[in-house]
Amino acid sequence: MGENENLIENLTVGLEKTVSETVGDNNTAKTVGSGSLDVYATPMMIARMEEAAATLAEERLPEGYTSVGILLNVAHTSATPCGMKISATVKLVKVEGKKLTFEVKAADEAGEIGRGIHERFIVESRRFQQKADSKRS
Repeated sequence: MGENENLIENLTVGLEKTVSETVGDNNTAKTVGSGSLDVYATPMMIARMEEAAATLAEERLPEGYTSVGILLNVAHTSATPCGMKISATVKLVKVEGKKLTFEVKAADEAGEIGRGIHERFIVESRRFQQKADSKRS
C-alpha cells in the first residue's frame, strides 16, 4: 500500500459531519465587518462549513497529517437573525489522491441558508508549517 492509500484509507465517499452554533452578536455581519445588519455573517457560515470538513478529515488522518483548505465556492441564500441555531453539514463526495472534495450545506431552523463545494488537501503538518514559516526569512 502506497503513502496516499495509507493516508486516505479511512476517508471514504459518503462520510458526513455537522457542526452547529447559535447566531449572536459575535457572529453577525455587522460585528465581523461583512455587512451592516444583525444577521448571520457569510464568513461565519463559511467558517463553520470549513470547520466541519477539517474536523471530519482530522478525525480520520494518521498522526502528523492534517488537511488545508484550497477552494471554497459557496452561495449564502437566506438570512438568519440572532437567536436562531444554524448547522453546517459536509459530505465527502470525492477523494483524488490527497485532494478531498466536499458538498457543503448550511441550514437554520427554517431551512437551507447556503450550499456549495469545498476542497481540502492532505499535508504533513510539520513540513507544511515549516514551509509557511520560511516565508518570514
